[in-house]
Formats: sequence, C-alpha cells, structure tokens
Amino acid sequence: MKIKFFGAAKRVTGSCHMLIINDRKVLLDCGLLQGKDESELENQRFNFNPKEIEFVILSHAHIDHSGRIPLLYKQGFKGMVLCTKPTRDLCTVMLPDSGYIHEMDVQWKNRKRKRQGLPPEEPLYTSKIAELSTYLFTGYNYDEIIEVFPGLKVRFKDAGHLLGSSIIELFIKEDGKEEFKLVYSGDLGNKELPLIKSPSTIDYADYVIMETTYGNRYHEAIEREYVELANIIKDTFNRGGNVVIPSFAVGRTQEILYILNNYVENNIIKDINVYVDSPLAIQATKIFEKNYDQFNDGVKEKILNGDDPFKFQGLKFTTTPGESMAINKIDKSAVIISASGMCEAGRIRHHLKHNLWREESSIVFVGFQAEGTLGRSLLNGSKKVNLFGEEIAVNAHIYNLPGLSGHADRAGLYKFIDNMKKKPKEVILVHGEKVEQESFYNLLKGEEYKVRIASLGETYFINEKEIRDYSIKNAILKELEDFGEVNEINKSILLDKLSSILKE
Repeated sequence: MKIKFFGAAKRVTGSCHMLIINDRKVLLDCGLLQGKDESELENQRFNFNPKEIEFVILSHAHIDHSGRIPLLYKQGFKGMVLCTKPTRDLCTVMLPDSGYIHEMDVQWKNRKRKRQGLPPEEPLYTSKIAELSTYLFTGYNYDEIIEVFPGLKVRFKDAGHLLGSSIIELFIKEDGKEEFKLVYSGDLGNKELPLIKSPSTIDYADYVIMETTYGNRYHEAIEREYVELANIIKDTFNRGGNVVIPSFAVGRTQEILYILNNYVENNIIKDINVYVDSPLAIQATKIFEKNYDQFNDGVKEKILNGDDPFKFQGLKFTTTPGESMAINKIDKSAVIISASGMCEAGRIRHHLKHNLWREESSIVFVGFQAEGTLGRSLLNGSKKVNLFGEEIAVNAHIYNLPGLSGHADRAGLYKFIDNMKKKPKEVILVHGEKVEQESFYNLLKGEEYKVRIASLGETYFINEKEIRDYSIKNAILKELEDFGEVNEINKSILLDKLSSILKE
C-alpha cells in the first residue's frame, strides 16, 4: 500500500492524503490551504487526477479538511464522501458558504482587474458547485464498521475536536497479505472542552498518521482560561471598548456561547451585549442543537432540563450586511464574535477595521493562527495591518487564549499514542509547522517510537520490501543526477539493472 501526502505536510492547513490500496485510490480529507500568499495558487490544482479518486474519507467538517471537496467534484470526482452524520450535516452549510466567499472574493478582484484592463478570474468554485458536491456525502454513526470495498473497512471514533469529528480507523487487507490497521487522527480535541466529549482511546494501530498542531506546547487549564476571558471582558467594558473574538463559525463559536451563557447564569458578568455576526455560525448553531445527543453528559442534561446553552439575555444573531454594519455604530460595549477564525475572510475583517485602532478595545484569539494569516501577524505584534486597502494602526489590546483551542496540546497528543497497548510500527506526523513538529518528533524518538515527519509530495510504502526498493531506486537516481548530464538510454539501462538486483 502507498500513502502520498498532498497537503498539511510540514504545515497545518490543506489536509489531503492519498491511499492506494489494491490499485484503488482513496483520499483522507481534502482541505483548503489557508494563510500564505501562494495558497491561492496551490488551491487551484491537484497533483493527481480527481477522476481517479473513488472515495474521500472525511475526518471532520472544518474547511482546512473539507474545503476542496467541491473543487474535486468540479474537476471530475464522482465517488463517495464517507463521514459521520453530523459532519455531513455541517458540510451542507459550510461548503456552500465557502463557495459564496470565493464568489465574493473574485467579484472584488475582478472589479480591480477590469480597471487594469485584465481578463476576469473565475472563483475556485461556486456556492452551487459546493451544494452539488454535498450530494456525494454519506453519513455514518460512530463505532460502525463500514466495508468500503474488498480490502478496506473503516470505523469512525470520536476525536473530541468538533461536533462529528473523528479519528479514522482503517482496516486494510491487500492481495495475499495480512490485514493491518492504519489510524488517521484527524484533529484531536483538547481535553474537557465545554460541549463535546473527550477524544476516544484507540487500543492499537500498526501505523499512525497524526496531527501535531500544538506538538511543542502545553495549554493552560481550561478553567483558568474561563477566568481570564471574563476578566478581559470586564476590563474592556470598563474602558468603554469592544471585545472582538475572531472565531471559527463552526465549533469554536458555539463553545464561546456556552462559556458566555455560564457567565450570565452565574452573574459573573452582568448586562452583557453579545453579537454573533456570522450567517454560517447561525446555521451551524442550529445543527449543533439538533445533534445535542453528541454533547458531553453535563451539557445534555442541561438541554434536557430546558436550559439552552446557545440562548441567553443580551445575545443577538445578525444575518444581513446591514445588521452587521450597524454593530459598529452601537454606543455600548459589546462582545463581537465573527468569522473567519484566522481573520483571512468574512465579516471579522470589518470589525477589526473598526476596533484595532481603538486603545480601549480588545482582540481575543481562541484558536490556532496559521503562519501567513492576519491572525498570526497580530499575535506576532504587528503595529499596522492592511484592511480593505487601508493601513490600520494596531492600538487595541491583543490576547491569546490557546487553552480554549479545539486542538490537543503536547500532553494530549502524546496520550493519544501512549494509550495504545503496544507501540505502532511507525508514526507519521502531519498537520503541524516546523517547530511544533520537530519538538513532538524528538519527544516520540526519545520514547523509542519509530517516527517520521511527512513531506509534501512524498510517497510512503507500508510494505517493508517496497520501502527498501523505493529508497534504493531514489538513491541511485540521485547519484545519476549528481553526475550531471546522463542520457535517457544510459539511465534506462541502469534502472533495468537495478530492477534485476531488487528481484534477487
């Protein structure tokens, strides 16, 4: 079996890993790249033929894992997308919303291009294409064994990261070989998140592909972050400013609402104005309410007793552009929750424009900020940023509360591996930036795990002989290149000789 890494290799976004099993091609996730300038160009092309993909097995709904499925469909994919039922429900609103954002971005660019006499560009995909792609989705329950095709069975386990998020167990049997188990972590959740359950324990795996977003750091206890957020809100309101929270519309927004609801119910903060300014977040919140049976026991009990954690006095949901713009004219301090979480698109950019320059306001980050994003730039201490062609001074207070993140920290990541009854044959690290991955790599090495960091475009063979053969072939080809010009005839002869050696 081969694994090819087409995304989230030595970076966090764009998860996309191809499995080739008995000559059939399957993708683990198909996500959008975010952050760096080159991401826009990279998103437009696949380094494989989408028509050859038979299945996408999707870990969860976040756009960096699902956001290129509509493009895959647009370029010829007609297979099935397998995921949990809540993931399917969330993607039916998230992917069309993503398509709408691409349409709006291109409209804005094309007005500028027209003035420059340049031809118009097309969006990566439209809202309609995204909607059509969701018809390929089939949802399953956790812990259900699914036979995808002869030689591949799949089971989804709760990853504790987002409603419907999953660790994917793949039971693989190639022709004439014993069955083995590959585990793909997806995104592993932070312990004791306010709404959803903690990640499932995986009993064993022969091979593991796992994320490393926070592979080099430990989160503060979540209770401390609750206290810190309450203090930030109180201090900011006392100054007469707004608290702006860039938040992922799906998952983090609902968790923040749950926390704010607790503040109100327990009189920790009185007389609070909260605006959720994201049509997608509003739709997603309804899906969360529908799937309350997936929440942890404490939240389920509250809901069954008639206490809706997503409704409290002072909370307002805004849908129209007019309602969104009106928030910036209010004369009373407010908490403004808006997307996108990394500040790369959406209404959050308008709220930053109206609040970054204000010394009395606060910007609070509650999720990971990828390299190259506006959110990362603000966390790194930028004094000025460009928004809508205007340079904006950064005078607001900037806070980071990583303990509210939906991602496991270093301890949580290690626990995921350490809980297995025996060490996997190999652990492959993805979904992390250089410092984080190298730190977690060294931790596993020190504990005598066989571990590697995946590289973009790398082909990895499960079969040991294939690994040896591939390594020898690549080494000889590299030697040939080092000699300079080698004609194709000589190269072919040498490779034929190599082939005969490998058969011995």
